[in-house]
Amino acid sequence: MAPLPPGIRFLVSFNRDQWYRALTFCLTFLLYTSFHLSRKPISIVKSELHKNCSSLSETWTSSGTPSSVATLPPDHCSWKPFDKSNYKQLLGAMDYSFLCAYAVGMYLSGIIGERVPIRLYLSVGMWCSGLFTCLFGLGYFYNIHSLSFYITVQVANGLVQTTGWPSVVTCIGNWFGKGRRGLIMGLWNSHTSVGNILGSLIAGYWVSSHWGLSFLVPGLIVAAMGLVCFLFLVEHPNDLKTTSAGKVVSMRLPSCDTELLLPRDSECVQVQPVVVVKSQSEPSAISFMGALRIPGVVEFSLCLLFAKLVSYTFLFWLPLYMTKAAHLDAKRAGDLSTLFDVGGIIGGVLAGVVSDKLDKRATTCAVMLLLAAPTVSPLCMLLVCGGLVNGPYALITTAVSADLGTHKSLKGNSRALSTVTAIIDGTGSVGAALGPLLAGLLSTRGWDQVFYMLMTADFLALLLLLRLVTKELSCSQSRPITAVQ
Repeated sequence: MAPLPPGIRFLVSFNRDQWYRALTFCLTFLLYTSFHLSRKPISIVKSELHKNCSSLSETWTSSGTPSSVATLPPDHCSWKPFDKSNYKQLLGAMDYSFLCAYAVGMYLSGIIGERVPIRLYLSVGMWCSGLFTCLFGLGYFYNIHSLSFYITVQVANGLVQTTGWPSVVTCIGNWFGKGRRGLIMGLWNSHTSVGNILGSLIAGYWVSSHWGLSFLVPGLIVAAMGLVCFLFLVEHPNDLKTTSAGKVVSMRLPSCDTELLLPRDSECVQVQPVVVVKSQSEPSAISFMGALRIPGVVEFSLCLLFAKLVSYTFLFWLPLYMTKAAHLDAKRAGDLSTLFDVGGIIGGVLAGVVSDKLDKRATTCAVMLLLAAPTVSPLCMLLVCGGLVNGPYALITTAVSADLGTHKSLKGNSRALSTVTAIIDGTGSVGAALGPLLAGLLSTRGWDQVFYMLMTADFLALLLLLRLVTKELSCSQSRPITAVQ
């Protein structure tokens, strides 16, 4: 008999639980990648909604006679209503409408997510998000120039996208323990930057020709991933059991088909009737105030407010800054802005590895925030800036949220994870809403004002962690040292 190929031996070396962990890791990664993929186009398209028309003060018709820009179609240079001098405020208001709705909806989303099946909740949210993303792009094809239309679509999209983060963090937290959570979630959280990169590339491909496709294509991708979520997501290991929790079940299982997807053994065995009796009631979902009383939730939430303010200002305004200050075209600016997200991938993984090694989440975030402040400038290297800015943001929204959601004070009540995640990310989303809005207002006085604002926010995020940093350092110093015999 011929030996099994090495690749097959490697595949069968993993048990069923390991395969499901890998499936959950990859699937939730792709699901949230598609969410961020649909958020990025607006930052790429901004430079197309309001172009620099000064170079078009005089154009030439095909016959060679000069033609004033005023005689060209109204959307030849800029897209109404963003063709006026206050276009930065209008674009900032559009960002603010999305992010403010996202922040408000996030607090409700975590509470709802604990009380409904996550798979259905996330799938419906992705389908709705795909719909509203496509609607924004249809404004181009149907020649819609109403600001209220675009803001309404942004508000609706912000609300439905709140179904994503609490759901995927809860799933990943259910499947992976605390041991190497920083590393695992640091790798997993790179979906944010991967989604931004893909969104930039997709939007940049069509931005100069038919910018409506920059929204239609990502919207269809999000909707398609919602179908994948509905078909394949397993939100908790307990869901794989063939018995119903909370009931007395008597059943005779047939043969190999009773194991889901991957059987534990290669032989078919007859299984005797199984009786399962639930010994205690399912823990109830935690209240909002109960979640706030978990040690560290308030500090990390407020820290994330300022950290996310910095990150999302770069997310929504970096391509426009490059087109206006560096005089790059929309496609090149979008492609170059991906360097910030590449740095974010490296920073997120590095923050997870270091925090696992030192077992000091707050200290790791504080050091990176301290190093990030000098790099938040127009002259910084985008890779370094992206790593230091997004590292703490990634660590707080993933490993820290999962740690606090399974804190020992909860006495094993894992149903708090969704609410804690929503509180932390919802508070951070308040900063994400304020950052782009302030950037739109301050940029009228010069881009330097925007970067001063970002450095101030970075220092405030650092200050909010000082109490937790002091506590972590004092705990490590007070640990007894065991003498070696």
